[in-house]
Amino acid sequence: MRSFLSQQQPSFHKSCMVSTLLIAFAALINISCGSGGQSSNMPPVLSGNTSVTLLLSSAANGQLSDFRMTFNSLILTSKSGKTVNLLPGTQNVEFIHLNGSSEPLPAISIPQDIYTTATAKIGQAQFTCAAVKPTGGLVIATYAYGATPDDHVSVALPAPITVTGANMGLALDMLVSKSASLSACYNPNSSATYAITPTFNLTPVLFSSQPTNSQNGQEAGLQGKVVSLNSTDKTFTFFLVDGQTLKINTANNTVYQGINDFSGLGQNMLVDMDAAIQPNGMLLATRMSVADTDPTNLSVANGPLLTTYASEPALFSFGRQQQGFFSDTQRASLMQAYSWDNATFQISGQFTNLQNLPFVASFNAANMFGGQNVYISTHAQTIAGGFPYSPATTLTLMPQTVNGMITGVSTSGNFQVYSMALADYDLPPTLVTQPGISYTLNSPKLVEVYVDSSTRMLNTQALSAGNVLRFNGLLFNDAGTLRMVSRQVNDGVPE
Repeated sequence: MRSFLSQQQPSFHKSCMVSTLLIAFAALINISCGSGGQSSNMPPVLSGNTSVTLLLSSAANGQLSDFRMTFNSLILTSKSGKTVNLLPGTQNVEFIHLNGSSEPLPAISIPQDIYTTATAKIGQAQFTCAAVKPTGGLVIATYAYGATPDDHVSVALPAPITVTGANMGLALDMLVSKSASLSACYNPNSSATYAITPTFNLTPVLFSSQPTNSQNGQEAGLQGKVVSLNSTDKTFTFFLVDGQTLKINTANNTVYQGINDFSGLGQNMLVDMDAAIQPNGMLLATRMSVADTDPTNLSVANGPLLTTYASEPALFSFGRQQQGFFSDTQRASLMQAYSWDNATFQISGQFTNLQNLPFVASFNAANMFGGQNVYISTHAQTIAGGFPYSPATTLTLMPQTVNGMITGVSTSGNFQVYSMALADYDLPPTLVTQPGISYTLNSPKLVEVYVDSSTRMLNTQALSAGNVLRFNGLLFNDAGTLRMVSRQVNDGVPE
């Protein structure tokens, strides 16, 4: 089995140095006054501090499976020369899982002012891709810099930004396809050439009292560990996978999945959560899902399936996000082996319209496939690098983002159906070429995407043939046909 697997790990860039990132901000601030609520051109009064929440997000196609880096600082400089660090400490961030979504850092209070530049210091940066050798072996290749050179980093911003009011947000969006260049994921003849050039957009975010998407304060699929709980006011401390610690509030209408209510939460439980950033900057849990309620030696890994074998109930998974026992006690590998013969198969509770689909939306041992985003839990006490495999307790199908060109549009029931062509390097068409896999895909480069009235439409590009769009949702194998039920649509990223 292990003979089918190999890893390619280039050495760190020898001439890297700590990077400096110049950032300029802009925001349009309207001041309402009078009974008519008319806007005024009077400049805002800058006095005191504003609580600022930095939201991390990305826009990516399907070329990379992982892209992470270390932010050492993000220093804002005002037009008067005053400086402030937006980061409460060193932040390790993985950006591919944030494709089309966002994740908050702890809010920080900064002086109200007009900020004109910023300097970010980025340490290590690396990206990972998957490929299949002509001989059929799977390659997981990681390309890294020990530190990111200053001239490799760029940020596109329209103008300085005014920080005012009690609370506001800033969205740091990574343009992944512009942030990495690679001659080939795997080159059998020589080493691949690559460069890491982090490219960002930074924009202001105004939090809504009832947020509906990541652009106004809704956070979906936050994964982390419950550190401590306060049963009196029903709040808890949440430790995200990337290392940020957040305080979370709950409400009477918080939806609980896998447990009955707040009393079912326990210390060290690993949770998948949706939350809303309130206008006052506080985080309110709207949905909390516990796939595995036993915290004893519990580990979870979330990421795409790489291989499922036909000869035995075993798989390899790419653990893009990992938390729990393995991460706390051992250095977990990005590629992990699991047996699933005694596992419980589940589908994320983020979707409420699956029963309305014109096909049967199912996820099980017979129809899972390489490229699906899966949240795996295990209570194994050692990491399996081959035999024996770590026994999976649960496998939960999770949302993911696919990027591609629309080739056709049709209607089925209450759904608009968009036929979308994937690129050759996307995981489903790449991984289906492996020998010995347990599944067959009829057209691995074609996805039928289902959109209804509940789908969040954040795209400016038309949903018409020839345009490239990104769809976030659950990806199913329906008797060899790839189908996705989409909860969000964004503009696409060129292939």
